Amino acid sequence: MFTGITVDRGRIAAVEARGDTYLTIETRLAAADLAEGASVACSGCCLTVIEAGSTEGLGWFRASASAETLACTTLGYWGVGTEINLEPSLRLGDTLGGHLVSGHVDGLAILREAAPDGDSMRMLFEVPDALARFVAAKGSVALDGVSLTVNHVDGRLFGVNIIPHTLAVTTLGQVKPGDPVNFEIDTIARYVARLLGKDAA
Repeated sequence: MFTGITVDRGRIAAVEARGDTYLTIETRLAAADLAEGASVACSGCCLTVIEAGSTEGLGWFRASASAETLACTTLGYWGVGTEINLEPSLRLGDTLGGHLVSGHVDGLAILREAAPDGDSMRMLFEVPDALARFVAAKGSVALDGVSLTVNHVDGRLFGVNIIPHTLAVTTLGQVKPGDPVNFEIDTIARYVARLLGKDAA
């Protein structure tokens, strides 16, 4: 589990397609967070560390992504130099600063509009019909692994407000209209739907 409070902006150093796709990611995360088998949320997608090390003082880890993961997330768009949001898994006793995030991406949200709102940025995203019903005003969503509060909902569209700090320390400030981001519905919404017999897609 994660909180949606990302702590590093990593960089894709290598992409190797050999059966699955293997990603090498440069990071400032502590070595303790990169033990073999550890989970790291990579722009919202939970990946397992299969190898880690450091080169000239810069840390890195390697993870693999299946064809299914590439098809359902933005990972298929990543290339050398792509920056991604990183968060190590939540430890018992850690502060829950955002909301509970599983790292299991439900689909893609497309940025439709972005406009300044004071010092912040107001962004309007669109999601598929099957996921739109899980988004509620004042509820939570995770976009590229970042926990955000929904300001308003209009059918398949929902708006969020990105404060300057979040724009500075995550990749959301790089997203342009038409770009996809990884989208995860709130865990509570998922289980409420399950209890009502309306599973998430």
